[in-house]
Amino acid sequence: MKLHPSKNEHFSWQEGNRFELLVDGENFFPAMLKAIKGARHYVLLEMYLFESGKVANQFIETMAEASQRGVQIYLLLDHFGALGLDRNDRQQFRRAGINLTFYNPLQYGELRRNLLRDHRKLLVVDGETAFVGGAGITDDFAPVQGGKSPTQGGKSPVPVNMYWHEVIVSIRGPNVLQWQRLFQQVWSHWASPPLKLPETIRQPLPGGRPGRVVTSSGPSRMEIKRSLLKHIRNAEHRIWIATAYFMPSWKIRRALGQAARRGIDVRLLLPGPHTDHPIVRHAGRRFFSSLLHSSVRIYEYQPRFLHAKINMCDNWVSIGSSNIDRWNLRWNLEANQEIDDQIFAGEVKELFVKDFAQSQEYHAQTWRKRSRWLRWLEWLLGFVDRWLERHTRRHHKD
Repeated sequence: MKLHPSKNEHFSWQEGNRFELLVDGENFFPAMLKAIKGARHYVLLEMYLFESGKVANQFIETMAEASQRGVQIYLLLDHFGALGLDRNDRQQFRRAGINLTFYNPLQYGELRRNLLRDHRKLLVVDGETAFVGGAGITDDFAPVQGGKSPTQGGKSPVPVNMYWHEVIVSIRGPNVLQWQRLFQQVWSHWASPPLKLPETIRQPLPGGRPGRVVTSSGPSRMEIKRSLLKHIRNAEHRIWIATAYFMPSWKIRRALGQAARRGIDVRLLLPGPHTDHPIVRHAGRRFFSSLLHSSVRIYEYQPRFLHAKINMCDNWVSIGSSNIDRWNLRWNLEANQEIDDQIFAGEVKELFVKDFAQSQEYHAQTWRKRSRWLRWLEWLLGFVDRWLERHTRRHHKD
């Protein structure tokens, strides 16, 4: 059985959408819950991370209440990403009449198959509103006690100000139908019978902005990467990128370096000391020297774990589930919202400027003075990364 849907729809640019940038859990979680509370017909929720906790309880209760008043709830969870969802919560879904399906259930002895995950994060309500970004339904993204600390790796309480830094885009207008179709494709591939929903044509909203959905579903469809490369190569003024995991392909590194050398303002905003995968952080740092030498500016965010995924080239912005990470793009289902609008890009620019001010910037001269221990760690983890890349690529072709 093929894990990904055989149909990979290419979505076109559509005018007349309204986008709202929601920064951090105290802003996007209430907006998402409010939309579910106002649902009249159906709710589609596709998530990679869904872990038991205070945030999960809020969503479970809100969806259960909606289901009781006749709203159809469809919950699509990645099986690996939902391992932290306890048995009682899963039973609550079934008692509430919520339709629950897991993407690619883990199977013993199927290592390569198990690597393929649904990393998308998507909420659609009544085909009218969508929420897209990089957050999961976990306490890590909310300013509440009791979440997991990314530096501790356990479930001990963490300070309120240590919740993960993330962004979500709220969408209204014609693009919502694109997100609905994307959900239906994956759901219908894993559940029976196929999900059929009304596809009411949404008229362009007055004062709306152009946007489209881009996807990635393994080596055969890497539209997110191709679109990013295209906009990097065509940028005229600015290329600012925020990503939680920086393991870029050679093509992306070369494109960034070439853009910086021709005078484009190229900046990378990456996690600092707070991260849930320090190994990935150090492995990605081995690319700093060549990028800094090409005049790429590199910042590491200091206050909290930077989990946001934002690509901005001039007035083009792409926000969603995809990191600048070879692993994500090769193995996972990913999806981003693209927006081409000066006003929205200005809002994103303001967020970047605020985050840059709370980051440590590295320069070529000072970076060369880092300790031998760090150099050795980067080399070792880089060697492991290259070995895994060659090994998994060979077996993926098989």
